[in-house]
Amino acid sequence: MIEQIKAVLGQLGIETYRITESVQESLECFFVRKKLDLKRRTDLTDYAVVVFCPHDHDGTRMLGSSSVNIHPGMGDEELGETLRRAYQAAALVNNEYYELNAGTAETFVPAKSRFAGQSLEESMRQVVEALYVSDTSDKVFINSAEVFTKRIVRRIVNSRGVDVSYETCLVSGEYVVQCIEPRDVETYHQFSYHDADLDALRWDVTTAYARTNARAKAEKPPVAGTYTILLSEENLQELMQFYCMRSDTGVVYQKYSNYQIGDAVQGETVQGDALTIHMKAREPYSEEGILMKDRVLMENGTLKMLHGSCRTSYYLGVEPTGEYQCICVPTGSRTLEELKQDPYLYIVSFSDFQMNPLSGHFGGEIRLAFLYDGKEVTPVTGGSVNGSILEVQGNLAFSKERYQNDRYEGPYAVRIEGVKVAGA
Repeated sequence: MIEQIKAVLGQLGIETYRITESVQESLECFFVRKKLDLKRRTDLTDYAVVVFCPHDHDGTRMLGSSSVNIHPGMGDEELGETLRRAYQAAALVNNEYYELNAGTAETFVPAKSRFAGQSLEESMRQVVEALYVSDTSDKVFINSAEVFTKRIVRRIVNSRGVDVSYETCLVSGEYVVQCIEPRDVETYHQFSYHDADLDALRWDVTTAYARTNARAKAEKPPVAGTYTILLSEENLQELMQFYCMRSDTGVVYQKYSNYQIGDAVQGETVQGDALTIHMKAREPYSEEGILMKDRVLMENGTLKMLHGSCRTSYYLGVEPTGEYQCICVPTGSRTLEELKQDPYLYIVSFSDFQMNPLSGHFGGEIRLAFLYDGKEVTPVTGGSVNGSILEVQGNLAFSKERYQNDRYEGPYAVRIEGVKVAGA
C-alpha cells in the first residue's frame, strides 16, 4: 500500500510527504468483579499521510501541511482524489518554511518488552492474574475492570529518505475499587506499561485497596491554612512535567515560555534537592521518524536542551529530538519516613490534579489525604490545594524510595513547604 500511495503522490506532483503505516493487534477484556463480561479482539491496519505544499505568501517562503487517513483497499482514483484535496488544503496553511527530518532506510527494530514474542492471550492472562491476585476481601474489592494488550508495528516513510519501522507492545487498563464499610465509596485507577512490570501493578492494586478503605473512613476536610504537603506517584509525575512542557520547542517558539539552554530554571537559589531530569525514549522513533534516544533535559537545576518537532526546532535553530512522553528523575537523600517526621498533609488522591505549564500553578480538589498534626495521622477528604511551582521549586525534598509507570521513573514522593490549602 505504501508503494501505491507513493505512486499516486508522484502522479499528482506532490514531492514532499510523510506516510505512516500502523498494523495493530489488540485484545480487550472487560470484567464485572472477577467475571469476564466481554472479550474482544481487533486487527487493524491504517495509513496516515501528511502532504506538504511549499508556497510563497506575501513574499515569505511557506510550507503548509494537511493530513489524511487512507484505508487499505482504496483504488487509485479514490486515493488520488483524497490526496489532491489534502494538497489543496495544505496550500492554504501558512506555516513558515522548515525542513522535514532526513534519513535513510533502517533495519526493523523489534520490541524489547518482556511481553514481546508471546501471544496477546498469554499477556492478558498474566496481567489479569496480577490485577486480581490480592482481591480476596468482600469489603474492599475490584468491582469492574478493563484490560487491554496491544502489539503495534509501525513504519514511517518520508520524501527525504526516512524509512524506519519498529514494534511496540503495550498493556494498559483501568479498574474501580469499591469499599462498602463504613460507607460505600469507589475509587478509579488506571495503568499503562510499555514494558509491563507485574510487580508494580500488584503493588498499585494493593495500595488502591488501602486508600479506598481510608477514603471510606475520611469524613472531614483539613482546616484551611498553609501546609507542608507531600505528593507522590502520578501527582509528583504531573508536577515534574512542568519543566518538560516549558522546554518544548513549540511552547518556546510561541513565547509561552522563556526557557533557553543554560538557564537556571529551578531558580538561582536552591536550598532543597537540585533537579536533574532525563528524557526517556519509550519508542525508537518519533512520529516524524526522528531517532529517539535518552537525553539530559536538566542537570542540577540547569536546562541542557530544548526538545520537540522538526518544525519548531527548525525555527529555533536547535536539533529536532522528537516528542518525549517519559521522564526519569534521580531519587532523593531522605526516606519517606524521614520526610514524614514533621507535621504534613499527604495528599494521595485528587479529583483532578493539574499543573499549568504557563503560570506554574498546580492544584486540585482533595479526594483523600492523610493529615499528621505531630501526634496522630487522620484521613481527610475535601478542600483543595493551590500552589505555584515557581514559589516552591527551590526547596523540594525527594524520597529515596522509587516509583515507576509508563511516563515516569523517579522518587516516590516529594515534600513541599508553604502550600495554601482551602478547607474547613
